[in-house]
Amino acid sequence: MLIAAPPIDVQHIDMNAKRRGEMRAYSKRHYGYASARLRPKVIVEHIAVANNAQAVINTFAPDVPDSELGELPGLCSHYLITEKGKILELVSPRWRCRHTVGLNHVAIGIEHVGMKDGDVLHNRRRLTASLRLTAWLRCRYGIPIEDVIGHSESLSSPYHRERVKRLRKQTHGDWSHRSMKVYRRRLARH
Repeated sequence: MLIAAPPIDVQHIDMNAKRRGEMRAYSKRHYGYASARLRPKVIVEHIAVANNAQAVINTFAPDVPDSELGELPGLCSHYLITEKGKILELVSPRWRCRHTVGLNHVAIGIEHVGMKDGDVLHNRRRLTASLRLTAWLRCRYGIPIEDVIGHSESLSSPYHRERVKRLRKQTHGDWSHRSMKVYRRRLARH
């Protein structure tokens, strides 16, 4: 079944040759082969822990080591659902982004403005935009619903791979399994 693309505003952050080179080096360290290209098999839903889209863009645009792991390239995600329910494409899904340890080699990242899962699940505009985008991406890349996961579910993905020992169990708590059960149930209707 074909699903029409939702309205997406393209506001790309700079994925220049330097940043793509850093992604190739990151991929070599973490996945065993150097590539900046993404072949999507998973969609990871994130909560940005930010109250507005500009704060998220300000975090992702600079190519600086992140405060948690201190790695390059800088953090980024492919898409952002804004506080008003607009969809922004920050990075083309042809490129890898650093958003989920162990899955960056196969995962499209979708950030959502908000502080907790409920800020999306209980906000009609944000949830509608998120579900439309995710349904379209699933169709476009042939991603099964069980491979649409919350960040907190990353370690249970069959695609999870991490060569750096200290990071093999690293994840975050956003989009809990409980919240994702609700999300996937709603997604199944799209």
